[in-house]
Amino acid sequence: MSVLAIDAGTTGVTALVVTEAGRVAARGYQEFPQHFPRPGWVEHLPEDIWQATLAACGQALTAARAAAENPSSGQTGTAPWPVHSVGLTNQRETAVLWDRATLAAPRRAIVWQDRRTAQICADLREAGHEPRITTLTGLRLDPYFTGTKLTWLAEHEPGTWQGLADGSLAAGTVDAYLIARMTGGARFVTDASNASRTLLFDIGQGEWSAELCELLRVPERALPEVVPSTGVAAHTDPGSFLGLALPVAGIAGDQQAALFGQACFTPGDAKCTYGTGSFVLANTGAQIVRPDAGLLSTVAWMDESGRLTYAVEGSVFVTGAAVQWLRDGLGLLDNAAQSEALARSVPDSAGVVFVPALTGLGAPDWDPGARGGVFGITRGTTRAHLVRATLEAIAFEVRDVAGLMLPGAAGGGHALRADGGASANDLLMQLQADQLQVPVERPVVGETTALGAAFLAGLATGTWSSRDELAATWQLDRRFEPGQRDDADYARWRRAVDRVKGWA
Repeated sequence: MSVLAIDAGTTGVTALVVTEAGRVAARGYQEFPQHFPRPGWVEHLPEDIWQATLAACGQALTAARAAAENPSSGQTGTAPWPVHSVGLTNQRETAVLWDRATLAAPRRAIVWQDRRTAQICADLREAGHEPRITTLTGLRLDPYFTGTKLTWLAEHEPGTWQGLADGSLAAGTVDAYLIARMTGGARFVTDASNASRTLLFDIGQGEWSAELCELLRVPERALPEVVPSTGVAAHTDPGSFLGLALPVAGIAGDQQAALFGQACFTPGDAKCTYGTGSFVLANTGAQIVRPDAGLLSTVAWMDESGRLTYAVEGSVFVTGAAVQWLRDGLGLLDNAAQSEALARSVPDSAGVVFVPALTGLGAPDWDPGARGGVFGITRGTTRAHLVRATLEAIAFEVRDVAGLMLPGAAGGGHALRADGGASANDLLMQLQADQLQVPVERPVVGETTALGAAFLAGLATGTWSSRDELAATWQLDRRFEPGQRDDADYARWRRAVDRVKGWA
């Protein structure tokens, strides 16, 4: 019984058909446009996300059908046809609005990377609200999260906001929007992991907080029903979704889905996803751990009984996006994969330091006013040095947060499981192991975000019977053992970070 897994990411949508063996039988991918109306603002057109979802799923399903009909086609694994359930994972914190009747969006979505609510966050902090918000949500006041994006709409777009107040418009994260589209408007739901990223969800009680909704001026009636991360939450409408009538049985924010997909089921297990940004999560079980040093507490997932599993998270906003910027913004690379060979062509960065704070700084610094900076450029600096400095910056950024979370950091212990597109870069993975002084493990299936969505759905619908069975599907591709590190390089990096703070 195969599962269709949908990963609605920040720059595109990936769809996978996942077999009972936990292998990818078929895939599809479709990018969608990014909009930058002002410096620091990032928006997506919801219809673009929906059309990319349809395109990616269509590609994956067509490939799966072809593989089932022609086992010698070269597809990985077997592809039983048809799929039996849908799992959905998504870019988190992005605020989407749509008409409940027509499903049309009245405006573009405000993306998690968007910084426009920095002043709202500063005002709330100055008024003394942050400690209470952190107690209830496990988060901190930052434009990253959904709630202040909705507050911004209340202040700047009263016409749009009236639709939320009178109930004609819905507000949610990308998962809620896509489920509304997939069900033809029949279901308006989100899961607990996505809800926990909004600044509106009480993670101890496992429900929307009336107190926080009032503080951020968000009508609670505009928010979706919160459902378990694993369990049948909806059924797709054939007329809306590629002719398919399937249970939507797994929902999770992308980073929580990757934690599940990496089989990090035991407290202390940790993973890092190297995508647009990099996000380190460590399972803390039934315990809400209140970390220091700018880390977050978050819901990892909710099971069908309503029981919550929690995680500690370190959020780095720009890592893979920095390599994308080298490619698209500066034209230094033809493709992202070229970064490894170019970086290996020089022994080090020759003193060049890059701080990729292109959308501000996340953990542990949390400075929305920070901006990117390159230091140490000389006449001898080449594009290879800048590319290597970028890979080193990613390793330093992850060290900033993972070093605070891994019990064995700087002394052996838990390994860090790595996934996401940049985890295919062997040089980066070795740099990461060196910086953390713990092993870094890369699985055979690197698309663990979508895999986690598949696991959540298949666990609810009988594809897999238990988490032990899921854990048995995890296979190691390569383990990177830590070597020597030069802490002077890291110290120089931290000095550069201090220079870019508050730039905007």
